[in-house]
Amino acid sequence: MKFKSIKNVKDLKGKKILYRVAYDITLTKKGKSYIVPDNRRIKETLPTIEYLLKKGASLVIMSWLKRPDGKVVKRYRMDPVARELSKLIGKPVKKVDDCIGVKVQDEINKLKPGKLLMLENVRFHKEEMTNNSKFAKQLTKGLDLIVFDAFAQSHRIHASTTGILVCLPTYSGLLLEKEITILNKIIKNHKKPLTIVLGGAKISDKLNVLKFLVKKADYVLIGGALANVFYKAKGMPIGKSYIQDVFVDSAKRKRLDLVKVSGKMLKKYNNIILPVDGLAASSISEKATTRNITFLRDDIKSNELYLDIGPKTIRNYLDIISKSKTILFNGPMGYFEINKFSIGTRKISKAIAKSSGLTIVGGGDTENILKEYNLGNKFNHVSTGGGAMLEYLEGKTLPALKKLIK
Repeated sequence: MKFKSIKNVKDLKGKKILYRVAYDITLTKKGKSYIVPDNRRIKETLPTIEYLLKKGASLVIMSWLKRPDGKVVKRYRMDPVARELSKLIGKPVKKVDDCIGVKVQDEINKLKPGKLLMLENVRFHKEEMTNNSKFAKQLTKGLDLIVFDAFAQSHRIHASTTGILVCLPTYSGLLLEKEITILNKIIKNHKKPLTIVLGGAKISDKLNVLKFLVKKADYVLIGGALANVFYKAKGMPIGKSYIQDVFVDSAKRKRLDLVKVSGKMLKKYNNIILPVDGLAASSISEKATTRNITFLRDDIKSNELYLDIGPKTIRNYLDIISKSKTILFNGPMGYFEINKFSIGTRKISKAIAKSSGLTIVGGGDTENILKEYNLGNKFNHVSTGGGAMLEYLEGKTLPALKKLIK
């Protein structure tokens, strides 16, 4: 897949560029104001910003932040993001209190080469989520071209993702190109053995990517509550452990029996590897009494939950990780937020970080794991988009990318 890259545009001097980014950052309140606690998503866009400014362009930066549902919500304003970007880039970033309208147009008209302007959260307008074409056209008014660098939001059909791309000439940013290049190393030309490490709670979030990648992977290591649906498919007791056994796909108007689907996958593929033991407890608490259960030998009690993988499983998984040449890591191995149940997640994540192979990480929970164990710089690539990454790895062409493909 080749994109219409911004690097192929010869003359950017004096151009006013709508720079579409994915600054969907969880802000933290400090005193009376909000701050950016983790600026990684902003840092990832700096190469594109610096390239465009060096070429003599001016930038109008646009993103959404969380889900204000068409209303102005103070804690979702873009002001803290603008301040953080200004610190990182070493230049003023002027922030306006809307993304369309007369005042915004006045600021765009006054914008000089080398200057940066940040628009307000586009999701403050309900027309954003409905992909309203008039709203999309307003977002592009007074601008010359679009640089799309919002990989993390490229799977959404919104006015500021797919809608704006029919209004102006559009090119891919350097971050978007980097994301796709790295992810293609899993889909198309990975080094073997390829190991997929999948954890977390809901199998519905990962079912399609699992169906696609199980055909390519040498090993699929399952952890977290994700394993429970496979245990149930095998007829094993799971006590009161969390399980997502049914999923209603509202888009397709379909009800999926996830236990049945998981059972079919287990019969068809012998590279899906489940935990052989686990840590059980009667409650999700640091004070809970725990015991290690070896599956097929010990039964879990009806009032217990599986909350982490056990020591035999950890050894098995570490052995596979040590010989893997390509590793994709998405989701925790247990309830890692509580220290007592964090051993599996900690050991597996640290082993992947130490791997000499290509290591790729993605997903909100997985990013939290990296922060928890100070592993942020230990992987070859930490994707800025969890949902978008999984959809791309299913083999889909993401909606916003269609306009960017050569």
